[in-house]
Amino acid sequence: MERKTRTAALISAALMAATAIVCVAAEIEERTAAARAVADAYQAQLRAELLKGLKEGAAAGAIVVCREKAPAIAAKMGAEKGCEIGRTGARVRNPQNAPDAWEAGVLSEFEAKCAQGENIIRMEHGEIVAAADGKRVFRYMKAIPMGEACQKCHGTAIDTALAAVIRQHYPQDQATGFATGSLRGAFTITQPLP
Repeated sequence: MERKTRTAALISAALMAATAIVCVAAEIEERTAAARAVADAYQAQLRAELLKGLKEGAAAGAIVVCREKAPAIAAKMGAEKGCEIGRTGARVRNPQNAPDAWEAGVLSEFEAKCAQGENIIRMEHGEIVAAADGKRVFRYMKAIPMGEACQKCHGTAIDTALAAVIRQHYPQDQATGFATGSLRGAFTITQPLP
């Protein structure tokens, strides 16, 4: 009888653990879909502003968008969606966008996937982690492929006058030398959890 009780208790515990794993996986899948929608909306709004900046002020106009409008768009959208939104990369222009340890790890995973020929446009990663304060947060990253229009400011042949403007605003710039279609960086989203 005692053996049957222990066996039943072990089976019950295993079933509860399996149910918890399924619930966490479903939560991650749901939060990933929501974060993807936020990243896509941010990317679309940022792209529209960048194209407008390029049209109005050439490549120097895009620098103004990245420096001034991108953080404002991220802050506004983040406040509306209850999360923090940003951009990061292994090589950044703005040191404030440098990856934290978690982001650096995901960027390394993205680089490895690129080396294996995986499509950059579909690269994303989401998970629930403990923040520095011990609270649970959902973290998400979506890869940013290097586009043709990005070549003017982030490519291999940047105009000399534009390079001087970039150095003036970003003396520690590392975000050049990218080839079209390569991994430029990633959108990053952090959402506090209850």
